[in-house]
Formats: sequence, structure tokens, C-alpha cells
Amino acid sequence: MSAAWKLAVTADYANADGSTIYGDIGLGTLAEQGIEWSLVGEAGRDLRGEELEGFDALFLLSGTPFGSAQLEGVTTLKHVARFGAGFDSVDLAACDAAGITVTNAPTGLRVPMAHTALTFLFALAHTLLPKDRLVREADWDRKAEYRGPGLATATIGMIGLGGIGQETVRQLRALNLEVIAWNRSPRPEFCAEVGVEQLDFDEVIARSDYLIVTVAANSGTRHLIGAPELARMKDSAFLINIARGAVVDEPALITALQDGTIAGAGLDVFEVEPLPASSPLIGLENVVLAPHSLCWTKDFAESTGAEALGEVIAIASGNSPRNVVNSPRPATGS
Repeated sequence: MSAAWKLAVTADYANADGSTIYGDIGLGTLAEQGIEWSLVGEAGRDLRGEELEGFDALFLLSGTPFGSAQLEGVTTLKHVARFGAGFDSVDLAACDAAGITVTNAPTGLRVPMAHTALTFLFALAHTLLPKDRLVREADWDRKAEYRGPGLATATIGMIGLGGIGQETVRQLRALNLEVIAWNRSPRPEFCAEVGVEQLDFDEVIARSDYLIVTVAANSGTRHLIGAPELARMKDSAFLINIARGAVVDEPALITALQDGTIAGAGLDVFEVEPLPASSPLIGLENVVLAPHSLCWTKDFAESTGAEALGEVIAIASGNSPRNVVNSPRPATGS
């Protein structure tokens, strides 16, 4: 790099001292690589093009929208780096047209996300939240009312066998649990390796005692789990969503939980975030809720930060990044 590479970091999740909502993700190490970073934008509003002009790259720490409106008047931007795996808030077509490379950081969070799924699984299988409440309310005499369904004979269904889905399956199989799976495309080698059946979508839904959703959010997966799918689940089954809120039809899920169509749910994501205080989900005892952060651990911050910033450093140094998620048009000469 002949001149310092200038990196814009979204201010919604970061502070001027380099700390972030996730913890220390390594922003303080960028100066060693000849990269200057500064905060742009404000919490609660979208980015504006005039804030990004003059920067070589943008580091998106949250799911703030990024598309043609943010690119208006921007001529210097070459790279958009997303912290984490999801990039559904980024308009890839607009970035393609502008010749901007978009990267994500999918591998560092696979184990923390798999552990997130297992956390929900054990909490639901052992009715952890009601039992916690009984202790806090000195109501031990009611503990026999909350015998959990357990896991020893359960069938765990996976919806999605991407990186997070595969790691979750490995963790489940290490516990000697029975797993069946659906993925939009066949994964015969992986399924053979871990001893898992890949079945039709409807069959996985109907057979599962716990259904774990890990698919990416896109137009093809919006409301993938809706009223018809919930109706096909066992009335003793549980839904665990660690993907994106839009993958599940939330009003349909609320109805299914209220009328006993399914037994319960574990949710780290919601269609509207933060979840409104008026949501019926908050008052349901058969639901375990987390604020889209159950995987946030020290390990998660360090591994995902290293991977995401590694992509920034690669492009700034003229090297090829590993996790490109779009097809940017080559820059045209003058």
C-alpha cells in the first residue's frame, strides 16, 4: 500500500477507542497493517453516501442496510466487509454494479453458533426456564409439573446444511443423538461422513422432535417455516431458530405455540428486532428467548473479528480475500 488504506467502521456497534458491542475484535491492530479506521454514521439511522466518500472500505458491524442509496455519490469505496456470516442487509447487485467486493466472515462463528443451538436444545429438553423460576419463587413443590421431554430417544431435524448447519450436526452426532436433515442441494459426502439421513423437507419436519433452522435468509427462504409446516410438526415437537427471523412466519408461530400445535420454541432471532414489548412471545412459558446474541462470547468475538478484518487486510494489501459473496464488475479504465 502506497498510501494508508482508509476503513469506515459503522458507529452503531463501535466506539472511538476500538471497543465494540461484541468486545475486542482487533480494530486496534489495523494501524500495524497501514490501515486507518474511523467511525461513520449514527445509531438509529441509515448510512449516507457523503459519509463514505474518501474511504476505501466499509466494515459493517451490524445489519444496517447498505445499497444504492448508500452508494450515491461514492467513488472511492472498493470493499464492504461484514462482521459475521449474514449479508442479507447488503444489496449485492448494487455492489456488483459499482465494482465493490463484498466479504463476510462465516467460519469463526460456526462453533459458537452450533453451541447456541445446543443451548436451546438442552434448555427446552430439560424445561430449564420454568425450573429456574420455581427456585427463584420458592415454589419447589411444583417441580414434578415440569418433567422435560429429554433427548435420549429424540430425533433432531436440521433445516440447512451450510457451514453452521454442518457444525451443529457434528456436535449433535458427537453426543450420539439421532439427526436427520434437509438442504436445498444434496450433501451426500457430508451426510455419509457423519451418519445422517438427508430427507425431503416435509419428512424432516414431520419426524423431528426438535427442529433446528440454520438456513441463510434470502427471498427463497422467507417464511420457509409457516403455518402449513408448523401444522405438520408433532404436537410434542420444538422449533429452534438461530438463522434469521424472516425465515419463520412469526404470527403463525405464535398461534402454533398458543394453541398447542407445537410444544415450544427456542428463538435467538425475530422478524422485528428488538422484539417489541407487546409481542405475545414474551409471555409464553414454553419459549426460550435470546436477543440475537446467544453466541456472543469472547471466543466468538476474537475468531470472527480476526476473520473479518483479515479480509480487509487482504484487499488493502492487494491480495485475494477468501470469503467473497458477490461478483463485482471489474473497474473500467479512464
